Amino acid sequence: MRVACLQMRSGIQVEKNLETLEQMVAEAARRGAKYIQTPEMTSLVQKKPKQLFANIQPDEGRKNENHVIDFASRLAKRHKIWLHLGSIAIRATPDKAANRGILFSPAGRRVANYDKLHMFDVDLPNNETWRESSLYQAGDKALIVETDEFILGMSICYDLRFPGLYRSLAAAGAQILTCPAAFTSQTGKAHWHTLLRARAIENGAFVIAAAQGGEHEDGRNTYGHSLIINPWGEIIAELDHDNPQVLICDIVLSEVNAARTRIPSLISNADFTTVKCSLE
Repeated sequence: MRVACLQMRSGIQVEKNLETLEQMVAEAARRGAKYIQTPEMTSLVQKKPKQLFANIQPDEGRKNENHVIDFASRLAKRHKIWLHLGSIAIRATPDKAANRGILFSPAGRRVANYDKLHMFDVDLPNNETWRESSLYQAGDKALIVETDEFILGMSICYDLRFPGLYRSLAAAGAQILTCPAAFTSQTGKAHWHTLLRARAIENGAFVIAAAQGGEHEDGRNTYGHSLIINPWGEIIAELDHDNPQVLICDIVLSEVNAARTRIPSLISNADFTTVKCSLE
């Protein structure tokens, strides 16, 4: 199966971002991709609350009444692809958004919604601080999508640091683990490759991670380096920079079962309790 990551540098103008999305999807489809993943916050990268909420819409269910969702649905149908919007901001309440990933079928039908579980609330070196929970509400459900072609486990960005999530997705049958992201440059340089390879190795699964990259209009800097990793933990495709570009790769899903047969860690869990020893 041919898959693609769209590495983007989304800005503060939704329509401009959608134009870029349309061009990149067309390129990936022309090159034969059947599953195309976009990064976190595909349609808008905006950290100012007032401007964010002025440019996002609610999601009223499966009728595609949201402009961005309707646009993506039509793209999937036009190119007959599985289109995975890594995430977009959805107005959930008057003062909170949802960070929502959405999967569309080649018929343009929305088949899955996933709201990011873990909020990026961190204090990094060099006075870099993020409080995602101040603007976004967390989801409460892990999600796998079973199709006739593949079984997909969904996640978003900071979820990557919680290995139990991916363990549960793989144990439920996911062959492909996804992690569309807008990793900061600082944390990306330190941890991006290591964490993604670990999730592939631990679970004997493909990992596909489309990324935002570069300096954005709202002032943030993201790491780029979109990756596709096989179930043995080998990087089989990478954009080794932060510029917008399409990444294409062929994957063979039978490699999942082969890796899990060699090292059956998903079914070899030991029962144990944790004991704390004190020297006093």
